[in-house]
Amino acid sequence: MRGIADAAGVSLGSAYYYFAGKEHLIQAFYGQMQGEHLTAARSVLDRETDFSARLRGVLEAWVETAEPYHEFAGTFFKNAAEPTSPLSPFSPESTDARDASIAIYAEVVTGSDIKVASALRPRLPELLWLLQMGIVLFWVHDRSDDQARTRALIGGVVPLVDKLARLSRVPVVRGVTADLVALLDSLRS
Repeated sequence: MRGIADAAGVSLGSAYYYFAGKEHLIQAFYGQMQGEHLTAARSVLDRETDFSARLRGVLEAWVETAEPYHEFAGTFFKNAAEPTSPLSPFSPESTDARDASIAIYAEVVTGSDIKVASALRPRLPELLWLLQMGIVLFWVHDRSDDQARTRALIGGVVPLVDKLARLSRVPVVRGVTADLVALLDSLRS
């Protein structure tokens, strides 16, 4: 906290006035990132109705938003990856940022042309957020110029997700979709 206060040009007491500790500061950073991500994704969400284009645009907007923090991401990820850490994206402390991110993916789905199995539709935003978490992990380790490998991953995975989501309505796949949703529901308890 002392280093953060010094870098911000404020006293240590002032830093603690606004943030009880570094975990609270990072939670505020999470919230700021979600706001910036939504702002960066707004143009694609406002103009596109194609599910694939919306999803790709939102994922690419996240990469653009997070790019200034890439060098710091590996160090930060070590703390966030610890299951008991309040900095984990799955922790109770991260609920607000996680919900804000899932809401972006809810907007991806609701504003799109995608038709999916009725059992999957309410779960799809959360599944898309989990996809983003996988991409974040890949991005943290991506040392290619301008994170080109992460961008290629997004370009390759989005059409697959689009196809799989659309297949969820096919009668023979609907049962598997229902099993997936039931599994997700059982893990929530």
